[in-house]
Amino acid sequence: MNSESRLPAPPLGADAASEADGVGGEGRDLPNARGFLGRFFDALTGGDDEPHDPVERTAQIAPGMVNLRRMRVDDVAVPKAQMVAAPETSSLDDLVNLFREHGFSRLPIYDESLDSPLGMVHLKDLALKHGFGATGEFQLRPMLRPLLYVPPSMSIGVLLQQMQQKRIHMALVIDEYGGVDGLLTIEDLIEQVIGEIEDEHDEAESALWVQERPGQWLIQAHAPLSDVEAVTGLILTNEEYDEDLDTLGGLVFMLAGHIPVVGEVIPHATGAEIEVVEVDPRRIRRVRLRLPAAAAAGPQAAGHDPQPGAAPDRSDR
Repeated sequence: MNSESRLPAPPLGADAASEADGVGGEGRDLPNARGFLGRFFDALTGGDDEPHDPVERTAQIAPGMVNLRRMRVDDVAVPKAQMVAAPETSSLDDLVNLFREHGFSRLPIYDESLDSPLGMVHLKDLALKHGFGATGEFQLRPMLRPLLYVPPSMSIGVLLQQMQQKRIHMALVIDEYGGVDGLLTIEDLIEQVIGEIEDEHDEAESALWVQERPGQWLIQAHAPLSDVEAVTGLILTNEEYDEDLDTLGGLVFMLAGHIPVVGEVIPHATGAEIEVVEVDPRRIRRVRLRLPAAAAAGPQAAGHDPQPGAAPDRSDR
């Protein structure tokens, strides 16, 4: 039996869900004469009718655009171990609690294990059919919408275009044996181009950093690297690192080579240690930075005692 024969079968209810989304049950693409990526590039650059390479043309205006060709699905996907999903046997209360706890708008639904996906349930569908005082028997399968199934080697630009054409905004990454490797949404892909998207449901975080004791800080992952270096007195970047790194979380991700788990300690070339304190399925949220013993007294000895979250003084730069 070859690996293709083990790919998950289309979920039940896929035809109805696809038609509701404006796509035929067989997953036919919507008419798209201009092409999604072409229109996306033109929206950022003004567009023109001359032949051009869109990625090269927009590289300086929107550096994240090159990620559409450079990055693969497995560079962005949430690992299987961190996926939030629900079995088909879930009750209405089970699903409501999952949506409430994690703040997602879509949840993948599986049969007996994550390697047997059936589709996804959308919070809007659940609310319209079983919320607002609605009565009637709860049935999950008729509400399921289709998922995309993609290989880990696919470029994120190709997947972004497929999601737009088929109007399916969640994909599962399938390995060579037909098992599920991870999950990603259209938001994950767009964030690789324009940066992190914070919506109205994301918790506002106040202080970027708090000094817990001399030589140790609890820091939000989105804190700018230049600010962290100024506060700690530690040089975290050098010519070996990607010049596009802007945040401490980006540095941690690059050093680890994956989305780390809570409690994982990432060593730095300076001797400092970065402990992962909080993550969600899509990003690093908080880390703890410990200076090497020889440098721990440095900023304090120099009389630099920043307030929590205060921006460093750059008046001498």
